Amino acid sequence: MAFMPVALLCSLTILSFSSLSSSLSWNYYYKSCPQVESIVAQVVHDATSRDKTVPAALLRMHFHDCFIRGCDGSVLLESKGGKKAEKDGPPNRSLHAFYVIESAKRAVEAVCPGIVSCADILAFAARDSVVLSGGPRWDVPKGRKDGRTSRAIETTQLPSPAFNISQLQKSFSLRGLSMEDLVALSGGHTLGFSHCSSYQNRIHNFNSTHDVDPTLRRSFASSLKNICPVKNKAKNAGTTMDPSSTTFDNTYYKLILQRKTLFSSDQALLTTPKTKSLVYKFATSKKAFHTAFAKSMIKMSSINGGQEVRKDCRFVN
Repeated sequence: MAFMPVALLCSLTILSFSSLSSSLSWNYYYKSCPQVESIVAQVVHDATSRDKTVPAALLRMHFHDCFIRGCDGSVLLESKGGKKAEKDGPPNRSLHAFYVIESAKRAVEAVCPGIVSCADILAFAARDSVVLSGGPRWDVPKGRKDGRTSRAIETTQLPSPAFNISQLQKSFSLRGLSMEDLVALSGGHTLGFSHCSSYQNRIHNFNSTHDVDPTLRRSFASSLKNICPVKNKAKNAGTTMDPSSTTFDNTYYKLILQRKTLFSSDQALLTTPKTKSLVYKFATSKKAFHTAFAKSMIKMSSINGGQEVRKDCRFVN
């Protein structure tokens, strides 16, 4: 297995933090599978070279995994019979690139059978996706176990793009995440694409007084209405999260200040003094954003999860 090209690892912020979940450690695979991170990084690199949407997909997949039952790989499980799994819940139907995690799992199993969980592989892949997109590198805490339960109905617990700041704060605090974590992790919206369904609430029948959300810049709202002309009709239409949607930069925060972001939850970050000051901070300093994002990713990915190491990420043992 080839190693990650060294050039991709240069000039990156490398962060480690001393406080970890008691079940995780920095050197968990030091003896049992020392090659694991290089193997996963190469698989993600190869997939990204063929499809530039892979990094955004893997980062979003990791978020959605951790916010339901902790970071336990439950988002990777297949539905069985009449029991729908998380990946078939409404917020997750647009998730893709599961094949990358499956490929990485096969590559790891060939070298270290039965050692590395799918949840850890997904955590590595999310980090590698950020690095490949020009973002920070951080040490991933290791030793997660895979969960045995995955229920589509539980995806209603995921934060909605229509959430206001109170709803966002509650959702994050329930998972031990702070307001700073909320603003930093929202910066993941710098990558990827969104379908009309995630922001149409802002451009059609917004409320009894306004057809369009008045916090949207008028010219930007007009462009969105051209992309999504009729509510609930343009199901496959959408737009990139920001103009540099394959680069992990701080453009997202600049767009919030310009009133040109897609989601209500994005604009909500300007509605409290604490979150607003962080938006300004990250908009003016990519370094500050990258440092905060890496710290918050370590914190989020340390939420406890499952019970086993799956042989196949799609099915319980």
